Amino acid sequence: QVHLVESGGGLVQPGGSLRLSCAASGSILKINAMDWYRTAPGKQRELVASITSGGSTVYAESVKGRFSISRDSAKNTVYLQMNSLKPEDTAVYYCNAGGITLRGSSLESFDSWGQGTQVTVSS
Repeated sequence: QVHLVESGGGLVQPGGSLRLSCAASGSILKINAMDWYRTAPGKQRELVASITSGGSTVYAESVKGRFSISRDSAKNTVYLQMNSLKPEDTAVYYCNAGGITLRGSSLESFDSWGQGTQVTVSS
């Protein structure tokens, strides 16, 4: 079983910055894409940013130029650097990762989610 644990959320003033981290643990053989999603109050979960194993990235239009996703494959960790934060960025941020895990003697695919971390942007 693969577990994801996020950290780095909190309260920040508009214009401020936060850095989220998400570490994956377990019998991981390979992680493909690692993503950050968010769920704002009264809204559906949306993809914020994604990074492939090769380092290609995708961003939601609303965060382009302000957020940056990166990963440390050796540590099975993905980061989200959030700058110029706005009140509309307030949400619970979730990490998602998919790949291949070893279960006993079998290879299995996995698609795991973290527990979420709250980001609140307010003065």
